[in-house]
Amino acid sequence: MSDGERVTAVGPGRVNLIGEHTDSSGGLVLPLAIDLATTISGTRGGDEVVLVSPDEAHPAVVALDVADPAIATPGWARYVAGVVAQVRPSEGFVGEVTTTLPIGAGLSSSAALEVALALALGFEGSVTELARVTQLAEQQASGVPCGIMDQLASAAGIAGRALLIDCHDLTITPIAVPDDVEIRVIHSGQARQLAGSAYAERTASVAAAEAELGPLRLIEDPGTADALDDEVLRRRARHVISENARVRAVAAALPAGDLAAVGEALVASHTSLRDDFEVSTPVLDALVDRLNATEGVIGARLTGAGFGGCVVALTRPGTLQEGWLVTPSPGARLL
Repeated sequence: MSDGERVTAVGPGRVNLIGEHTDSSGGLVLPLAIDLATTISGTRGGDEVVLVSPDEAHPAVVALDVADPAIATPGWARYVAGVVAQVRPSEGFVGEVTTTLPIGAGLSSSAALEVALALALGFEGSVTELARVTQLAEQQASGVPCGIMDQLASAAGIAGRALLIDCHDLTITPIAVPDDVEIRVIHSGQARQLAGSAYAERTASVAAAEAELGPLRLIEDPGTADALDDEVLRRRARHVISENARVRAVAAALPAGDLAAVGEALVASHTSLRDDFEVSTPVLDALVDRLNATEGVIGARLTGAGFGGCVVALTRPGTLQEGWLVTPSPGARLL
């Protein structure tokens, strides 16, 4: 692409149907790219990346030789700087960022920005390579030891399909989503602050449990966690082991149309996130309870890291009018 030629890249958000806090230990997740997305349009050239956004008061201005993305200002420029530091483009970029994604809701607005920007800057590689690069960018920018799910789901999305991702070997199996269900994402009204949360502590607890039990992704019986002496580690491990099993169950039940089994797994996932992993809040619990008590709702659970943010609900068509109706959509791409 010649210098000065117009470039437009799209990075979709993602919602995770099930498989929460399993990716950092190489477990299973079942996300989908959604039709809410971030778009970056501009021209390549110069020696800086300069982006403006109608949602931000100040532009992101990042030098191509940026050394420490975590200190970039304003705050959103950290994610821009993280991508620049990983991609190391040979030329700059001047453009605009627009998005239909709610910011900070747990729908991976940062991953959507990162994958779109990497493509706009000229990244060439597989969807897995794109996900790895932008995962590192997110970690540099936020200081949070996040797994690869958000970036990989955004990069690899397929229309009409959820993605069964093995976060150990990064294999992706498309899972059909039945036409007679709707996916609703409802914001709890409680802002989610991942970097300031106990996310890093949870990740460390899982690592500590694995140091005693071995890789949790290889354990099928949640009762194995009972061998841990520390009660907190026991509960954290039990969640991860049982959540991996629930992902397998939903991946089998969803294309078969066994929506009762899907609903049971979603409800059990939220209970485990609330009681064993302790990343829910009273506000999230109340919303999940209300939705699960609504006729036509197949199942609802918190989605994303927790500590606020959104709930995902699988429903019969027309059941809910609140929140965002999302559909499984294609992944990141140049237009």
